[in-house]
Amino acid sequence: MRFSLLRTVGYFAGGLWTAWGGRKRIEARQLRNLRRLVEKARRDSPFFRRLYADLGPSSEVELRELPVTRKPDLMSEFDDWLTIRSLPLDRAREHLRDIQKLGVPIDDVAIFRTSGTSGEPAVIVLPSSFLEYSYGITLARFDRSQWKLTREIRKVGVNVTITGGNGHFAGVGLNKLMSHLAPRLAGPSTFIEAEQSIGGIVERLNAIPKIATILTYPSTLTILAKEKEAGRLQIEPALFKTGGETLTDNLRERVRRAFPSLKHDVIDAYACTECLMPSIECSRGRHHLNEDWVILEAVDEAMQPVPDGTLSATVLVTVLANDVQPFIRYDLGDCLRFYTDPCPCGSPFRSFQVEGREATLIRVGEVTLSPLVFDLEHEQAQRIQLVQTSERDFEVRMELADEAAAGVVFEEVVQSVKRMFLDNGLEDVAVRESQVPPELTASGKFHEVLPLRGSDS
Repeated sequence: MRFSLLRTVGYFAGGLWTAWGGRKRIEARQLRNLRRLVEKARRDSPFFRRLYADLGPSSEVELRELPVTRKPDLMSEFDDWLTIRSLPLDRAREHLRDIQKLGVPIDDVAIFRTSGTSGEPAVIVLPSSFLEYSYGITLARFDRSQWKLTREIRKVGVNVTITGGNGHFAGVGLNKLMSHLAPRLAGPSTFIEAEQSIGGIVERLNAIPKIATILTYPSTLTILAKEKEAGRLQIEPALFKTGGETLTDNLRERVRRAFPSLKHDVIDAYACTECLMPSIECSRGRHHLNEDWVILEAVDEAMQPVPDGTLSATVLVTVLANDVQPFIRYDLGDCLRFYTDPCPCGSPFRSFQVEGREATLIRVGEVTLSPLVFDLEHEQAQRIQLVQTSERDFEVRMELADEAAAGVVFEEVVQSVKRMFLDNGLEDVAVRESQVPPELTASGKFHEVLPLRGSDS
């Protein structure tokens, strides 16, 4: 596997050219890339050859003609899904079982796994062309302030990633991969496992003399802000980058207050392992879709498009830059809405806001609640987690601060959760304390609220 700077520059130049042409050129480039991908999938993927058997010529196909695909179906057909025959699922899983091979290519591709938060983990195969696209298009979509920030940050110090360390996840794996393929692009970096205690994370961070950037999940950033406010975290980073979860405006403001050293607002990336760089966040805080290489469809429960401004039940992603493992109208499970007005930043690319994942919502009878409605913070607790154990039963789990009065803290949090249920008309809900510690996902994410597992989402 090789990373080509020349091809990266090609994606960069093509990205600029497409943007300069406005909507007409963007849509034409997207359709051309879609038809090219469909033709490749029909020719080299037995799965898609069967799925698209009744379609007309690839050169005339339209997006809405293509059937929706889902992770369980694709994973069950993994060996026929890929457009290469040299990487059967057994061989991929054998590679993923060896943590020493994290970030190490296998043949001409890199492989990672998803956390499996919404079900079975997926094995993701990325060719070098996809990495070249990710770098090239990102640079093409930077505005002037982002270019200036990038130059400044490179001189500050170490880049830190705080994500899961117990598997081949893209968060740390990509850094290792790029350190191997293109060391000058990767820069100096350090990885900290999110699974360790908060005290351990704080100690590791405080031991780093100069931190340029920290890349982590919003849930971890919430903990870092709390530790900084308490005076235990001493670092002065220049920039925070987040991804993998919903970043709220309240958290942005809290981080700005806690870390006056920041040279820029928190940069939030909407991304997933299936599609590392679907969008770029502009200076106005909107996610702009890289429409020439990624298609996102906001749809309802029947997989029909919803109007701009309407929150989707899920989103379908088509990744036009990965022709080794085609993701075409793939049900991603996120809830988002496209803006109805052009962005004040002037970008010709559509913009959207992310509300979260359907799988994170709490359902009790006919009532559906966002995890954001619960106040799960306490000055004497470092982590608090609300777990739904049955439709109307919940338990509170905690990681307490030193010398915390456990009984008092549990009682206050339990009463707060009960009040929230009552405010939403739910009187027959039981909430109790649990001695089980809070759990993280396989990829190191900490979800404050865990819905009932196996429930219809």
